[in-house]
Amino acid sequence: MLKDFKAFIMRGNVVDMAVGIIIGAAFGAIIGSLVKDVLMPPMGLLLGNVDFSNLIIVLKQGATPGPYVTLAEAQAAGAVTMNMGLFINTIINFLIIAFAVFFFIVRPIARMQAPKKAEAPAAPTTKDCPFCATLIPIKATRCPNCTSELQNK
Repeated sequence: MLKDFKAFIMRGNVVDMAVGIIIGAAFGAIIGSLVKDVLMPPMGLLLGNVDFSNLIIVLKQGATPGPYVTLAEAQAAGAVTMNMGLFINTIINFLIIAFAVFFFIVRPIARMQAPKKAEAPAAPTTKDCPFCATLIPIKATRCPNCTSELQNK
């Protein structure tokens, strides 16, 4: 049973999938940092100094009543919150990852696997003699086998 498991794990598809998952997780962390640390601060600045990571809706006050300035304060007080800013960050992460995966992985693979356009068939260069059924050049006026005169169309 251990041999079967080892054979399964060492198959190329499983190893490729594991490498893909690891690279995908690392790529997700990079995109998460890009959104959180690079994109959202200028966007928050443009929208009036809004820090999206602290954009919350308090559903239930905690042990110490609000208002809570940051998500960390609300969580420390035990408040129940809807974390809209974190949700917006996650949506932006997803959109960037989906864009990158589509344009850098899915689209090139689809182009490589797309069937090549069939070339137009070449014009025929031969025809059958109507008298002896021998293959002769298309411009022939007399069959070289049966010597019949041919009508060119």
